[in-house]
Amino acid sequence: MNPFLFPFTTPYGVPPFDLIKNSHFAPAITQGISQQKSEIKDIIENAATPDFANTIEAIENSGQIIKLTAAVLYNLSYANTSASLQKIMQKIAPKLSAHNDKIFMNVALFRKVKFVWENRKQQKITGEKLRLLEVYFKTFVRNGANLKAQDKKRVADINQRLTVLSLEFGKNILAATNEYQLIIDNENELAGLPSSIISAAKDTAETHNMPEKWVFTLQNASVIPFLQYAENRMLRKEIWTAYTNKGNLGDKNDNNAIVKEMVKLRAEKSSLLGYQSHAHYVLEEQMSKSPDQVQELLTKLWQPAIEMAKNEASDLQKMILEEDNNFMLHAFDWRYYAEKLRKQKYDIDEEEMKPYFALSNVQKGIFDVANKLYGINFTLNEGLPTYHPEAHAYEMRESTGKLSGILYLDFFPRDSKQGGAWMTSFVEQKKLGSKRVLPVISIVCNFTKPTGEIPSLLTFDEVITFFHEFGHALHGLLSDVHYTTLAGTNVPTDFVELPSQIMENWAAEPEVLKSYAFHYVTGKPIPASLIKKMDKSSKFGQGFATVEYLAASLLDMTYHTFSGQANVEDVSAFEDSFFENLGLIPEIISRYRSTYFSHIFAGGYSSGYYSYIWSEVLDADAFALFKQNGIFDAETASSFRKNILSKGGTIDPMALYIKFRGQQPSLEPLLNKRGLNKGLK
Repeated sequence: MNPFLFPFTTPYGVPPFDLIKNSHFAPAITQGISQQKSEIKDIIENAATPDFANTIEAIENSGQIIKLTAAVLYNLSYANTSASLQKIMQKIAPKLSAHNDKIFMNVALFRKVKFVWENRKQQKITGEKLRLLEVYFKTFVRNGANLKAQDKKRVADINQRLTVLSLEFGKNILAATNEYQLIIDNENELAGLPSSIISAAKDTAETHNMPEKWVFTLQNASVIPFLQYAENRMLRKEIWTAYTNKGNLGDKNDNNAIVKEMVKLRAEKSSLLGYQSHAHYVLEEQMSKSPDQVQELLTKLWQPAIEMAKNEASDLQKMILEEDNNFMLHAFDWRYYAEKLRKQKYDIDEEEMKPYFALSNVQKGIFDVANKLYGINFTLNEGLPTYHPEAHAYEMRESTGKLSGILYLDFFPRDSKQGGAWMTSFVEQKKLGSKRVLPVISIVCNFTKPTGEIPSLLTFDEVITFFHEFGHALHGLLSDVHYTTLAGTNVPTDFVELPSQIMENWAAEPEVLKSYAFHYVTGKPIPASLIKKMDKSSKFGQGFATVEYLAASLLDMTYHTFSGQANVEDVSAFEDSFFENLGLIPEIISRYRSTYFSHIFAGGYSSGYYSYIWSEVLDADAFALFKQNGIFDAETASSFRKNILSKGGTIDPMALYIKFRGQQPSLEPLLNKRGLNKGLK
């Protein structure tokens, strides 16, 4: 029996992972496509005057088999993939793309949607229904419903090809990450590395049947601490070179041709649809509205950030010379000397903090923050099916005890999982009549695994990552709308990061730190002196962090503001020329080089990587209100839940923000937070 062809009978409607087999996906998608074709045919052939119920709501409710099956398929392809699943994705994804295009390019169906749109006032369509109608009308137009038949076919062909290329890009990065190993068999070459990192490398070696060796990988939990602490400069260079050349080695995992083709196809598609560039097409539906507005923000931040970064580079070079070294600072030296300088200036380093950030305690702290803000509680439910033994399900309940969502947590790296961290959903919230369908949300990370008697200990950056993804999860879990299309995180990309980034602020608050930061051995709370050091050092390295991020954001925008024909002949040469003209110093590289820039070539952030800094303007301004009223002020938290977290995409995002904040966002809190205000002219 194929579990996707029947309503899920599992508790709370979670996917029956214990029953799902790879062989179920293709037949379910095939039947789902057939079912939705029939449903769309019924809408078109309905002789009644088109209205919201028989047209817009009918489209919204169609294709339920596809929605449930695709959600599981796509999520597993990122979190627990296999060669078999990758092949299934390669076959199914283009079919789904073609099917979707046939719906949104259907002339007869669009005619009905257009009729409802043009008669929205007469039919008295308002509120959330009006928003859904607007979304569908624009989706048809932006997918080419008004194009000539020949152009429709070309857009559909491009969409299918882009889908395949995106999957190939992600598959190549996963393979490149898994295939590289820095194998060390001389214990002296581990000098400088903390014991926890050495233990993790030992465990990795044993997993790969290499006793008496230590293995480091390109997973962030392995490569980043190696770059921070390893005294052996040549080994730092080796692993850094491997990391920064993922997808760029001319082998079977090379992504250069994919980057060139995707950029070219996106430019062609946007031109066919009547837009100046892919960025113009994407940003039309974002808060920013246009590439010019994005460019203005990024450029305004670039100058003070690069000046700060140059000063930081100078400080690091000075330290190198003071140690009687005669080499110039290189990009693979930055993290190592930055960590040493931070310890020197503030008497603090990551290893001093990590014992206070045991993953289990951080999780309790995050749950505690959510409880204090929104009155919600999380309880482990070991009886719910999961897609991997390392994934665990939690019930989320209101203060009244009412169940309102399910959260999966999946923390550790494995060969079947993409790198990075993300939030996603298996079942999105909606309402069936007056009944609220429970959202089933998942957070996927790649934190360091426990080793021996040492639990998973997080760096503070990883603590921030957990808080960030949990903010996304709350956006999905606390959604309270009628239609899935408008639920939770289905909002503009440059607004979706507000709930995640504002959550980061609580992580470093002294009151919050004291609630979760306990030494994993002694159980003692983090000392006030260390909290003070953390606060004093909070702006350390912000030049580097801001510059590497802005460089990636500007690279994204440059790729996607090509008009008409886009032709990048050599990706590396294109990058080098762009960064030279930008004024990026050689000691810092872009956070992502093109061949492993998964956000824009294997994810949904093309022309949208700027969204993190755009949303940070919002989050810094919004958190200023919490600081003013109290970080757990009930009225402020209730307003944020009511006006931001619960509303999804039912209202224009700026209108939602102003409803919460009472004013337009100010840039000043962000500049203060990053220490960039001194360099801004």
